[in-house]
Amino acid sequence: MTDVAARRSQSIADTRPFAPFEWMLASRYLRARRKEGFISVNAAVSFLGIALGVMTLIIVMAVMNGFRKELFAKILGLNGHVAVYRVAQTFTDYDEMAAKLATVPGVRRAIPLIEGQVMVSSNVLALGGVVRGIREADLKSMPLIANSAVFGSFDGFDAQTGIAIGMRLANSLRVNVGDTLTLVSPRGASTPFGTAPRAKPYLITAIFELGMSEYDKTMIFMPLPEAQRYFNKASEVDVIEVVVDDPERVNEYSNGLRAVAGPAISITDWRQRNETFFTVLAVERNVMFIILSLIILVAALNIISGLMMLVKDKGRDIAVLRTMGATKGAVMRVFLITGASIGIVGTLAGLALGVVFCSNIESIRQFVSWAAGTKLFDPNIYYLTRLPAEMNPFETGMIVVMAMALSVLATLYPSWRASRLDPVEALRYE
Repeated sequence: MTDVAARRSQSIADTRPFAPFEWMLASRYLRARRKEGFISVNAAVSFLGIALGVMTLIIVMAVMNGFRKELFAKILGLNGHVAVYRVAQTFTDYDEMAAKLATVPGVRRAIPLIEGQVMVSSNVLALGGVVRGIREADLKSMPLIANSAVFGSFDGFDAQTGIAIGMRLANSLRVNVGDTLTLVSPRGASTPFGTAPRAKPYLITAIFELGMSEYDKTMIFMPLPEAQRYFNKASEVDVIEVVVDDPERVNEYSNGLRAVAGPAISITDWRQRNETFFTVLAVERNVMFIILSLIILVAALNIISGLMMLVKDKGRDIAVLRTMGATKGAVMRVFLITGASIGIVGTLAGLALGVVFCSNIESIRQFVSWAAGTKLFDPNIYYLTRLPAEMNPFETGMIVVMAMALSVLATLYPSWRASRLDPVEALRYE
C-alpha cells in the first residue's frame, strides 16, 4: 500500500501545473532539430528583438535623464534658484536686503549681482558676451564655478580689476591669462548727443570651464565694484539671486521671500525662467519612450508568429500528448513556457546590455567618434561637453516589467490555440 500511495503521489506531482515534464517539453521545442531550423531561427530573432528593444529603451531613457540632470546642475550651478528684482528700480540697499532674504527658512544664501551684455574684442575677433558682476565670496560659494578655473585663479578676485572668461570664449578670441580684452557696452556715458558706448580694456586673470558650452563661450565674471563702475551703477545692483536647499520645492519658499522683501518686489524662480526649455525636454522624453516601446511591441508580435508556426508544426505531438492523458491546461502551459522564456530571457539580456552600455557610454562615444572621424555629440548643439547617462531604478524596473508582461501576453493566444487542437483531426491523416 505504501508503494501504491507513493506512486500515486508522484503521479499527482508530475501532472500539477508547471510540472517538470512541461518544462522539459518547452525546452525541447526551443532547441529545434535540424529539419525545424526555421523555428529555431525565429526564436533567436524574437529573442534578439526583445533584448535590443529593452536595451535601446533603457539607454535612451538613461541618456535623456542624464541630459536633464546635467543641464539642471549647470543652469542652477551658475544661476540662483530664485531671482529677486525691485519693481521699476534697482537695489541700493542690497546688502541689507540680502541679509533679510537669507533669514528665510530653507534659504542658503542671497547673492547680489550686476548683469549686462557687452561686445568682447581681441586682436583677432569680436564676439558678444554677458558680464556678471559678483563678489569673490559669492563666486566661491558656488561649487560649479569655484572649482572650474582651468588657468589662473579666483583668489583676490575682489581686489583686482581683471576679468574671468570661459574656455570656449578664450579659444575663439585666441587669448590666455595675462592678455587684454576690450569690453564695449552700448550703455555708456550720457552726452548732449546721446549715450556714447563705453569701451574699456581688462586683463584676463582666470579662464574657467563650466562644462556647458553656452556658458563657456559667453560668460564673463567681473568684480562687483568694478562692474558697478563700468555699468554706471554707483552703489546699486540689478538683482539678488537666492539659493535654496531644495530647488524642487521652490514654490514653498516664494511666500517667505515676499513677506521679508516687501510689496515692491518681483520674484521669478528657475522653473519660470526655463519653463519652455524643460517642457520641451519632458515632451521629447515622453514621445521617445512611446516610440521606442514599439520596438518591444514588434518583438512581442514576432513571438506570436513564431509560436503559431510552432503550434502548426507540432500538431501531431500535441495530439499524441492529449491521447496519453495530457490536459488542455498542460498543453497550453507548455507553449506558454516556450514563448515566455524567449521574452523573459531576452528582457534580462537587454537589461544587462543596457546597464553595461550606460556605465561605459562616454568611452563608447569617444571610440565611435574616433572610428567614424566625426563628432558624435557636438557640444555646440547639445550644450554639454560629455554624453551623460543617469539610470532611474524605478523607470528601468518599469521597462523590464512592461517587456516581460508583453512577452507573456503575446504567448496567450498561440498557447490557447494549441490547447484547443482536436487530437482526432490532428491524427486523421497520419
